[in-house]
Amino acid sequence: QVRLVESGGGPVQAGGTLRLSCAASGSSVSNNCMGWFRQAPGKEREGVAAIGGYGSVYGADSMKGRFTISRDTDKNTLNLQMNSLQPGATARYYCAARSTRLCSIVWDQRTVYDYWGQGTQVTVSS
Repeated sequence: QVRLVESGGGPVQAGGTLRLSCAASGSSVSNNCMGWFRQAPGKEREGVAAIGGYGSVYGADSMKGRFTISRDTDKNTLNLQMNSLQPGATARYYCAARSTRLCSIVWDQRTVYDYWGQGTQVTVSS
């Protein structure tokens, strides 16, 4: 059983930065496809970025260049660095893990992920 716990969310002004972390237990972050998703009120949960067990990185086009996914195998954490945040980024951010190393083209489909954290709220004010 994989347990995921997110942290690092909070309020931030437009143009600011946040770094989210997801502490994993029960499996190494390098053994699983790991992803970040977000869900704003009234909207579907959408994929933000993912990193495969072999290091392949995937990301939503709208966030490339501003959001960076990484992992720390020593701490067994998944991270999301978010720069130049805008109010449209306000959402609850979730960490997710698949029971396979491969992310592939389905990286942004929430149904392929087997484990989820409880999420951390990010609120960007203008």
